[in-house]
Amino acid sequence: MAARMVARKAPVTAAVRLLRQQGVAFQDRLYAYQEHGGTAVSARELGVDEHAVIKTLVMEDETQAPLIILMHGDREVSVRELARQAGRRHVAPCRPEVAERHTGYQVGGTSPFGTRHHLPIYAEASIRELARIYINGGKRGYLVELDPADLWRVLSPVPVSVTQA
Repeated sequence: MAARMVARKAPVTAAVRLLRQQGVAFQDRLYAYQEHGGTAVSARELGVDEHAVIKTLVMEDETQAPLIILMHGDREVSVRELARQAGRRHVAPCRPEVAERHTGYQVGGTSPFGTRHHLPIYAEASIRELARIYINGGKRGYLVELDPADLWRVLSPVPVSVTQA
């Protein structure tokens, strides 16, 4: 499937600035954003496997402390298992306005790179096994393609196995 080209210049976001500062080799991947389209739309638009599109989900625990979980686009997070592996009693998704306040990014454009506040980051362990990943670059309709080793080097996420069965 051929990727559709989006005729616009790649944005320079806090995520992009951090990636450049850390010497990460990445490719800009722009696509036509669709409200509530999720990773299925970005994968289709870019002509890539949805499993390699990594979603950035902002959650909060029982004390309303935020955290990020990175998950394959075609998988769901078991919040019960995430809470257990993160040593929390309860974990649930943040409301969009709360997620935006913590990260500085608009929902649909949330990147784990360059967040407004330092947040604990957890990542599905199998992400590290992929050859390339596509992850939000800090704006709706904009992913960055990179080596998952760079994600681990820059963010040092805690590896977890929290895919919902």
